Amino acid sequence: MSEYYAYHGLCLCPRGGTLPAGAEPVARCFTPLLYLVSRDPLTHGALRPLSGPEALDAPEDWRCLLPEESAVPTPGCYSLNTAFPRALSLAASRLAPKRSGLRLTLVGLGDVGGQLLTALKLLGNEIAEIGIYDPNEALVERYLLELNQVLDRPEPRIVRRDPARLFDCDLFLFTASRGVPPIGAAGDVRMLQFEKNREMLLAYSRQARGADYRGLFCQISDPVDLLARSVFLQSNQDEAGRFDFRGLLPEQIVGFGLGVMKARADFMAARMGVHYPRLRAYGPHGAGLVIANDPLEYDEARSLELTRQTVGANMEVRALGFKPYIAPAISSACISILQLIRGEVFHGAIPMGGVYFGCRSRADGGFAPCAEVLHPALQARLQAAWEALREEEAKWPV
Repeated sequence: MSEYYAYHGLCLCPRGGTLPAGAEPVARCFTPLLYLVSRDPLTHGALRPLSGPEALDAPEDWRCLLPEESAVPTPGCYSLNTAFPRALSLAASRLAPKRSGLRLTLVGLGDVGGQLLTALKLLGNEIAEIGIYDPNEALVERYLLELNQVLDRPEPRIVRRDPARLFDCDLFLFTASRGVPPIGAAGDVRMLQFEKNREMLLAYSRQARGADYRGLFCQISDPVDLLARSVFLQSNQDEAGRFDFRGLLPEQIVGFGLGVMKARADFMAARMGVHYPRLRAYGPHGAGLVIANDPLEYDEARSLELTRQTVGANMEVRALGFKPYIAPAISSACISILQLIRGEVFHGAIPMGGVYFGCRSRADGGFAPCAEVLHPALQARLQAAWEALREEEAKWPV
């Protein structure tokens, strides 16, 4: 027999997790209902939507993209991992996110950041204010002048964000990057940026921890998957480098790189003279990407060819002498972030069994991947991509 407790408008049901002081017993459950568990914070999420209590022990790896065979949908049901000390205090705000009047901080006004800021100014009706920061003060002043002069668009307001108050916002958008490969660079240009960007993110991860940040950290610079995981790890260590998990929850961090891969796959398919209404994109942004012509009516040969062309699409722009930043800034960042804000299905890298894995999902307290029946051959590709990302993550020091 389950026991239920009321706590600040939440219904709690202990399932191995710690019940907070002050929780009062109640005769019956109500929503939102949080099952309290205690799981390894390095490989398990903090706040996960559940189809029902029978899903408490469902895997959190790539298999969460598959539907549960016997699940009876139970709206308003979640698991909460009390191994994260901040999880319960953040639960209420994560379960009822703001949908309007949002305040954003955008760090980095280079090619991607400037394009993203312009797109958000034009499309971000839910946003009241975007605070901008860049070490180049001239860039900050330029965008303050230019984008506050857009006709008939008084909001979102573009303001200068004090570097000491970067996390005074609802969403933090990080586009800054070091060591962007020059035109003509060989190899996976996204991975060439990883080590320098990881080092740069350390200060921001620590600042988010110190600010007790309660919003979303949107990682946009490359490679988004590995850098999102780095932000989580860096923010959850004390000054001595010991994990205490008092920093950002896994579900407070999202990597935004998959949207443009989906858009590129659609474009490549059209250029091949075909249209796949249920085309899917999964996994890392770059090498390891999985494109599927259809999740169930899956054609391996066509999907592999489409994946190959999609991964190389950015090199076509580079061959023309330009850096390919317009489509990523709009598809991966602007449109995907606005979809997340609006509670719609979006493409992004979300926490999945200790890595950040790209898929279609919806923000619902934590993140609810869009589970659907998948062809066995596609399942094999997803498993391989997830395992390869986990192995790549293990190569790098925290």
